[in-house]
Amino acid sequence: RATPGAMASYMVFPKQALVHKISKSVKPQHAAYAEPLSCALHAVERANIKFDDVVVVAGAGPIGLGMVAGAAAKFPGKLIVLDLDDRKLAVAKKCGADITFNVSKVDAVEEIKKLTGGYGADIYLEGTGHPSAVAQGLKLLRKLGTFVCYSVFKEDVKVDWSIISDDKELDVLGAHLGPGCWPAAIKMIESGKLPLDEICTHQLPLVDFQKGLD
Repeated sequence: RATPGAMASYMVFPKQALVHKISKSVKPQHAAYAEPLSCALHAVERANIKFDDVVVVAGAGPIGLGMVAGAAAKFPGKLIVLDLDDRKLAVAKKCGADITFNVSKVDAVEEIKKLTGGYGADIYLEGTGHPSAVAQGLKLLRKLGTFVCYSVFKEDVKVDWSIISDDKELDVLGAHLGPGCWPAAIKMIESGKLPLDEICTHQLPLVDFQKGLD
């Protein structure tokens, strides 16, 4: 059954629906971030991060920044973030990243190999949506590493699949939506620890809906 009113001030839900309450002190645009944040936390949950892991997050958009915050809460050995935008990388630091690399300026694979004595990262969380980030992840992971893919790709991704099997014996996991992660996402938002004004940058009226998408 369809739920009417996706952009309305009020919505009607069937009694069996899951409804999560959030503090009235939270700004509406920050409360709305609970959805992408819950998705990001689900990807982190799939990664099964250990305390001494070197974790790499590819992409510092809304999903990627949520992955950074979620991964930081696991206290890994090193948390590294990759992006093309220095402004986003600065926000990633505020979300808990230890190290950031602008992949348009440095070879991230080489830099991560240097940081890990040549081994590579333990875990790679992909949140860019760009095909090049898939091959990048396969290259920078160590043997027996874990690749978690959250992205939806516009085009087919072509990689050397034997890296996953013969070369490194990788664990490759998918993640979709944020099942069971909404309470944690809301708790994280209510904590006030995230730079939400820098993540939720613009609020536009419905008349500018297309401008917002663009």
